Amino acid sequence: MTTAKKSAQRLGFKSGEAIVYPAHGVGRITAIEEQEIAGFKLELYVVSFDKDKMVLRVPTGKAASVGMRKLAEPALVQKALDVLTGRARVKRTMWSRRAQEYEAKINSGDLIAVTEVVRDLYRSEAQPEQSYSERQLYESALDRVVREIAVVNKITDTEALKLIEQSLAKSPRRAKGAEADADVDADGDDMQEEAA
Repeated sequence: MTTAKKSAQRLGFKSGEAIVYPAHGVGRITAIEEQEIAGFKLELYVVSFDKDKMVLRVPTGKAASVGMRKLAEPALVQKALDVLTGRARVKRTMWSRRAQEYEAKINSGDLIAVTEVVRDLYRSEAQPEQSYSERQLYESALDRVVREIAVVNKITDTEALKLIEQSLAKSPRRAKGAEADADVDADGDDMQEEAA
């Protein structure tokens, strides 16, 4: 068992540590086990994803090649929130091609790439509704970003979602839309007061 601990430390992952697994998002290493599979002894990280009620066993030697990584540093989380304040970049290609690109970004495990998907697919109340597949991709990306920001900043998922929504509200296009909505509401209130 001492060999399992040594190699686990060498890769920098410890039991009890929160990590990001690209295809599933934020998980927690619950144990480092040694199992015999087909006559070979393998060291495995046992990664638990509580929200998905799933446990994954990742060979310690494959952790880097599958893209398993430590949580983002607070500076990277701030950079991700700054990405949300930028202008959405939507390519003029067919939806199926864009959907594949978004899916690849979500499964890359890269916080900035996933945040770009959130920014690009976000729709405010004033904008037209999303298609079902757009909504699915948006929610998948949003969930990944929320969970990582919540764990890194030691806040609840709800508080992390509020941070994300505040950043999205600061984007250039949305800020104008929000002001226009405020003007309409203010005028609407005046009209009701005059009528009363």
